[in-house]
Amino acid sequence: MPGIELKNVTKTFGAATVIDNVSLSIRPHEFMVFLGPSGCGKSTLLRMIAGLESVDAGEIWIGDRRVDQLAPGERRVAMVFQHYALYPHMTVRENMSFGLRNVKLPEAEIDKRVDAAAKMLEITHLLERKPGQISGGQRQRVAIGRAIVKEPHLFLFDEPLSNLDAALRVRTRLEIAQLHQRVDAAMIFVTHDQVEAMTLAHRIVVMNNRKIEQIGTPMEIYSRPATTFVASFVGTPAMNFSPVELSEGPNGFVSARLPDGAIVATRIDKASLPMSQSFKLGIRAESLDICPVGQGETVGVAQFVERLGDRTLIYVRLADGTTVVAEDAGNSRVALNDNVGVKFDGAGAHLFDDQDRGHHAVLDGSST
Repeated sequence: MPGIELKNVTKTFGAATVIDNVSLSIRPHEFMVFLGPSGCGKSTLLRMIAGLESVDAGEIWIGDRRVDQLAPGERRVAMVFQHYALYPHMTVRENMSFGLRNVKLPEAEIDKRVDAAAKMLEITHLLERKPGQISGGQRQRVAIGRAIVKEPHLFLFDEPLSNLDAALRVRTRLEIAQLHQRVDAAMIFVTHDQVEAMTLAHRIVVMNNRKIEQIGTPMEIYSRPATTFVASFVGTPAMNFSPVELSEGPNGFVSARLPDGAIVATRIDKASLPMSQSFKLGIRAESLDICPVGQGETVGVAQFVERLGDRTLIYVRLADGTTVVAEDAGNSRVALNDNVGVKFDGAGAHLFDDQDRGHHAVLDGSST
């Protein structure tokens, strides 16, 4: 199967630039997720790959073929939309075979492909029903089946789970992951849901404001975010941020002084940091532990207690008025307005310089 290459791709609508000079390589058989907030350009980029939007500048290649000037039907891609777009007057079989009949594929080949896709998706018993006679999850499977029968080089999914309830979203997510193992094609999946991105992707493309913020594996994105946007968008709750003053700590690592006077001993190599005028400390809730007053680096007042079963999130107002989110045990006894201590795990600390570049703890003898 071929890989996909985007070279300096740009898209404008009138005076507005919606995709700004984006370059990206997708490996054969890779599951790539485009993740970002509404309006960041991720769906537009997907539609450009599909041929549903024109490319104003740059090139799109699938394997050794440049495809940005080809019609959608010539690109060997198949798209699954957020809305199923099934023909209500046709049976499931007719919906799945419609595109193949349009290209005049022999009937025997059409039947073979439809039956194989229906078996793969476990919808064989639905082939003679119409869309109005099946559930939303089953209609989504039909839409996926309609893509499978095309035997494309590339599957494109545009927020396909958005219309499903929570339980069905989890099940369909698993089915899409299993489908990827069975088909010999790359997949690109667009979502604003970080859980979908983290659980499905080989690599995630985090997009913001028309551009790519970071590309990496799910854990690279989560544990070594390139910018404060990535750090705040990926992870629940969002990363805590605070301006800090730096000083040299033990073993060549830096220590960070928070506005309330608390000192966080990081594992970030001082020699790796640029000569910036200002830094922000970023640290996730799982690196902040609730403890008795006097046993942590700082103290505060519990402003909100969010019980999640396996863990409890405590929103703590510090002496300088800022609020941080820290973790406690699932059976936490902390109550609203309690005074609590907060202990920082400096190994989980990140620093962001005045160019918004992330710097992270030393791993395997190196730091970034």
